[in-house]
Amino acid sequence: MKQSLQLRMGQQLSMTPQLQQAIKLLQLSTLDLQQEIQQALDSNMMLEVEEEELSSLANQELVEEKVDVSDQIKSDGSQSDIPDELPIDTSWDDVFESVQMGTAAAPAADNDFPDFETQRSKAESLQDHLTWQMEMQVFTDRDRVLAIAIIDAIDECGFLSMTVDELHEGMLLQLEELDLAEVYTTLHRIQQFDPSGIAAENLQDSLRIQISQLDDTTPCKAEALELVERFLDLLVAQDRAKLMKKLLVSESKLTAIISLVRSLDPRPGEAIAVKVSEYIVPDVFVAKVGGGWRVELNPDISPRLRVNPFYSGLIKRADNSKDNTSMKEHLQEARWFIKSLHSRNDTLLRVAKSIIEKQTEFLEHGAIAMKPMVLRDIAEELELHESTISRVTTQKYMHLPNGVIEFKYFFSSHVSTAGGGECSAIAIRAFIKELVSNENPVKPLSDNKMAELLKEKGINVARRTIAKYREASSIPSSSQRKRLL
Repeated sequence: MKQSLQLRMGQQLSMTPQLQQAIKLLQLSTLDLQQEIQQALDSNMMLEVEEEELSSLANQELVEEKVDVSDQIKSDGSQSDIPDELPIDTSWDDVFESVQMGTAAAPAADNDFPDFETQRSKAESLQDHLTWQMEMQVFTDRDRVLAIAIIDAIDECGFLSMTVDELHEGMLLQLEELDLAEVYTTLHRIQQFDPSGIAAENLQDSLRIQISQLDDTTPCKAEALELVERFLDLLVAQDRAKLMKKLLVSESKLTAIISLVRSLDPRPGEAIAVKVSEYIVPDVFVAKVGGGWRVELNPDISPRLRVNPFYSGLIKRADNSKDNTSMKEHLQEARWFIKSLHSRNDTLLRVAKSIIEKQTEFLEHGAIAMKPMVLRDIAEELELHESTISRVTTQKYMHLPNGVIEFKYFFSSHVSTAGGGECSAIAIRAFIKELVSNENPVKPLSDNKMAELLKEKGINVARRTIAKYREASSIPSSSQRKRLL
């Protein structure tokens, strides 16, 4: 093979470190951005948070003027003047009244001082609740180990996350010669715990346990237990005629039986399970001012940063030593970071304003008035790339008068209308929810009927489209929505 030299001309797009940093900040969520800012403050000596300086008027208000009050007459028992020293052999309480929380001297103390121990205490989980009940009863060491394993296998809804056979096989390594009957015996004891219906293998088993624990004087208890054990599939299918035939009861009696079954809890564990509240910090605030809508950035999502003037001033007086070179690098990185942060906030605000201008009817009338919109619509208006719009709208939230909504919510597909226009998929889902909420539960609307009703409104939607949007909204079919009561 012969070696040779060749010259080629070409163009290559490379991302500078500044551009990479700007893209990284652009796609960060609020919490991730705060962590990134804190990390930059800790690692860069040139960055600092810009603190608001007090105005001269505020400073004047803080200055206390000395006033001569020696000629003012004091009432008896006044404690406005505190002596520099107390008399000998005298305590503070002997001279001045002590205000104690919870006494007559402070009657509002109970309301003003919250119970911090209660606020900071750990919430009780379902496993903690069941373990506490287990410790209140007498268990052998062998049964206690088995009971702990059963409690750990219970999910948030209160059902066993594994079968009894799987639980038995898993405990064979800890308990020698463990019999399957022992597992069932311990399981039945735990099923008597609170809440009723806990540690069941499935929904049918949970309903059976709840009915069995009812008082024997409960009306229709025996019939409801038979319905759950043998004919639960007919109840799901809403077959009222077959239920009356199988249970040999009248229509009024069947209504009472179904009412008893519906009063049970299908997910007993959720009554005790800990629900962790997830708080979302909005990136922008949208409020109606006068006749229009105003969009503003949330000032709390990122602090105002600046270059430390003291350290930046040292660079001018320093030489070309290694320390001074490091300070120059920190200064350049600090300027890049502040510029990237400003660019992120500016792009975020521009995109938010563009979305609000296009979706004003949504703010006025709700989801039914949502217009179809894709990322390209915003990108073309702002002269940005679609990937940039995608980064801006990911994990970013708006605070609207009707709640906090993610940016991505405003972008959806569309279908054609009779007038040649387009209708948003979100609006179609809102129409479907409205139709379902106003339908007759005895005779619910089918997908074909809803398609006809939407066609009357000028929206051409096929039955399959209705079924797709209905399932996406977690709305069951017409046969499953049919109510016997």
